[in-house]
Order: sequence, then structure tokens, then C-alpha cells
Amino acid sequence: MHSTSTIASAVAQKTASKTPSKTHSVWKTSIRFTIVTTILLGLAYPLAVTGVASLLFPHKAAGSLILKDGQIIGSELLAQSFTSDKYFHPRPSAAGNGYDATSSGGSNLAQSNKTLVDRIQGSIDKLSAENPGHPVPIDLVTTSGSGLDPDITPDAAIFQAPRVAKTRNLPEDRVLQLIVQHTTPRQLGILGEPRVNVLDLNLALDQLAKDQLGK
Repeated sequence: MHSTSTIASAVAQKTASKTPSKTHSVWKTSIRFTIVTTILLGLAYPLAVTGVASLLFPHKAAGSLILKDGQIIGSELLAQSFTSDKYFHPRPSAAGNGYDATSSGGSNLAQSNKTLVDRIQGSIDKLSAENPGHPVPIDLVTTSGSGLDPDITPDAAIFQAPRVAKTRNLPEDRVLQLIVQHTTPRQLGILGEPRVNVLDLNLALDQLAKDQLGK
């Protein structure tokens, strides 16, 4: 009986002496795994992807920035506010005070919200007076989810063409031609919808005016 108790006690002591080392081993493994994955996935992978993108798609990797006279004036990916009649206007924006890239988002107002309904109706009335007899494209009176959509539909651009042509004293057909030239088709012919980048189109208008003055 005494012998059995001695053996059991020895086994218990041996097991207890091994437990701390196993726990210590688990902690060491966890810490090493965290360090390795942080270096690989948090540093190496992003740097590798950024490097490859910079080599293959330098313009897009840099933010699709648009330069004019050597100065950055915007990005193809972010809408800007244009209010002058000589420019095409983007979609309305609920991002911050409007087109604020630091406050991207929608109004989060329900379709039945009176503030939203009144704002949309006011926009419809104003645009209808600007171009009587033509239906107002929905994207000219509704905001996007981000509030920073840089594109409008070709219909929205065509709707604004008479105003822009009149203000700039241009033939309307010439403005419509610019719209066609700056319309991006569906990707692969099936993805997305045709769209017009507002900033790109407005820059083309300015360039057209500059070319005419140079003649």
C-alpha cells in the first residue's frame, strides 16, 4: 500500500513539473506566430502589392490624380463641386457639407423623410426650369452612397448640354460630341453602366475654349 502511494505521488509530481514547460511553450509559439504573421501580412504583403501596382498601374496606384499645368487639381475617383453654368454638374452630395472626402457617406434619410422629399423635389423643379420638356435624370437629384461619385450617366450629361453650350457660346452638337468622346462604356461590355467622368469632361471643355482662343 505504501509503495503504491509513493509511486502515485511521484507520478503526480512529475506531471506537475511538466505542466509549466508546456504552458510556456504555448505562449512562445503564440508570440512567434503573431510576430511572423504581422511581418508577412501586415508589412511584406501590403508593400509587395503596392510595389507591383506601382510598376504595372502607376497612375491608378497613385490615386488616379489629375494634373493641370503641373498642379494636382483632383482625382478621377472623387467628385468635386461645380456650380457654374459653364460646367457640367455632378450628382448631389451628402458627404459632410458636400463632396467632403473626409466625411464620405449618404444622408441615411428614408424615402418618406420630408427633408429628403423636399430637397429632391426642389432639385427637380430647378432642373425642369433649366431644360423644359425633358425628363430629369434621376442621378442629378439623388446622392450616391459615398457622396463622392465622380461619374454621371450619359443622359445626365446630355440633359445639361444645352445650358453648357449656351453659357460657353458653343454649338450644342460640339458639346454633345465631347460627351460621347468622354463616355466610358461598360467594362468588358457587360459590367456596370456607361458613365461620364464630370471632372474629365469639364477639363475637356476648358481645353476646347483654350484651343479656340489660340486660333
